[in-house]
Amino acid sequence: MSVQTLVIGVGNPARGDDGAGRAVARRLGEQALLGVRVVETEGDATSVLSLMEGAQAVYLIDACVSGACAGEIRRIDVTQADLPQAAYGLSSHRFGLAEAVALAKILQRLPPRCIVYAIEAASFDMGAPLSTSVGRAVDAVVEALSSELKKEA
Repeated sequence: MSVQTLVIGVGNPARGDDGAGRAVARRLGEQALLGVRVVETEGDATSVLSLMEGAQAVYLIDACVSGACAGEIRRIDVTQADLPQAAYGLSSHRFGLAEAVALAKILQRLPPRCIVYAIEAASFDMGAPLSTSVGRAVDAVVEALSSELKKEA
């Protein structure tokens, strides 16, 4: 199925801050933005590649561990820069988001517009809720991405 704009929330909501990407996706999905498809995935690289197929613009939201302060948000245009393997390659997913993006580049399947919103995680404890700082970051990413998507519509 071909879509113009796709938002992919990545993570496991049962593992604390790892659920940040999916929390953003869930809240954006409730907004029912015109022309935007919103999906959630645990982040398997092949699933992410399959979801991106045919989209003109993809926004990926995921938790990361880079050593920054918990809740810090980074917006990375991966058509212009690589996703640092150290911060995005290690995750609870089979392959990290960095591998999915790198594979899409190698296979020339990266959408013309591909943006990653990364939220620095504090905890990946099983059964834990989002930490307070990551919860605030989720609110900020929902607001920023919603605004960005409305401008594109």
